Amino acid sequence: MMSDYKEEYKELAQNHAALMKNCPDLMTAFRGIPKEALKPKHLDTKTKELMAVAIAISIRCEGCILAHVRDALKAGATIEEVAETVEVAVLMGGGPATAYGAKALSIAEYLQSQT
Repeated sequence: MMSDYKEEYKELAQNHAALMKNCPDLMTAFRGIPKEALKPKHLDTKTKELMAVAIAISIRCEGCILAHVRDALKAGATIEEVAETVEVAVLMGGGPATAYGAKALSIAEYLQSQT
């Protein structure tokens, strides 16, 4: 299952490329949102990425989980911080969030093992 994450990232990138090709104005505008929302202001980028992980788990968005776990780790998050984020997501998302939270932790462990 670990190797599946590389394929999932690849598929996510291909899907976004298709959106960019077919909806360039929308995707150009959309890409500006994360740049602004994740910019460190009163909260640092790592904290914001962990918030995005919790929300992604709660709304059951697998592509969002992939992207934001990766970006949280790049911003300096630890496995322990991702695990604590999963706990908050389960608080808000209930039972289904346990499945998506487990996936988020598995992705984090996989990505950390690749560095």
